[in-house]
Amino acid sequence: MPSLFASYLRVYEPLTAFDRDRQVFWRRYVREGRAIAPTDGPGRQRTAVIAALGAGWTRLPDLPDEAYVLEADDTLLVCPWNLRVRVAEAALSARDGVPSVLADAFVPPVLAGQAKAIVEDWRNGAKVLERGVPRVHEQIATWGVPLRWFVFVDAEERELIIRQGRRALRYRTEISKARRRAHRGVSVLRKSVGDAPITEAVEEGARWLEEFHPRSVVELDYGGLVDLLPDDALEADDSPKLVAAGLAGLSRGDADAATEAYEKLVARWRAVQLLERCN
Repeated sequence: MPSLFASYLRVYEPLTAFDRDRQVFWRRYVREGRAIAPTDGPGRQRTAVIAALGAGWTRLPDLPDEAYVLEADDTLLVCPWNLRVRVAEAALSARDGVPSVLADAFVPPVLAGQAKAIVEDWRNGAKVLERGVPRVHEQIATWGVPLRWFVFVDAEERELIIRQGRRALRYRTEISKARRRAHRGVSVLRKSVGDAPITEAVEEGARWLEEFHPRSVVELDYGGLVDLLPDDALEADDSPKLVAAGLAGLSRGDADAATEAYEKLVARWRAVQLLERCN
């Protein structure tokens, strides 16, 4: 279930990326005014998941077929929630590396079995032959923004809204640009630090971006994190620029410049992560 103090990495795809039935569904969905704004989505997702699972956590029923919608250059783009699959994946992930007694207490075996079947059908079912490998359009990170996400965007793509009743910070870019930045970042990291966790993380992100339509739009949204940061911190935020500076330093062999940028980033986001422990 998504945390309200979370950030989001989303991909919006044009309708042509979906099969005919989905295109008809999403056109009707938009025409009927059912699309939900990203500011309202996390709360709606949490409510829908809690209501659907029930108190016993013994079933994984159908969940609302919802999406975020974006219009760019007269093109309608859709970011489906895929809630049922994401909840199933989260249930299985919650059991990883946990003693069986605790795992069964948090995610009962019956629910885990259903979750496994849903994920396997999603990735290997008959529909894959008809429609290609299915895609999860939204990634979520709680109490911070993964530093690797900043590789995909540029500081000039920032959209900042600070006004009474509405605060938001997001970056939007064409997926072709995000892919180029991702592959460039992987190349620099592989040459400078080798098969380090950060290299593998950026490479995984690059592979994820390759799953989508070439005319898609990538969005990095600070989501509920904006409520943890004062206006001046949001205005001064230059995280994508620091990531770019760090990669540039690594590329030219300037370890001091790369370290300086990295330490600034870590210090900034550690302060946000520590807020999770505040009472």
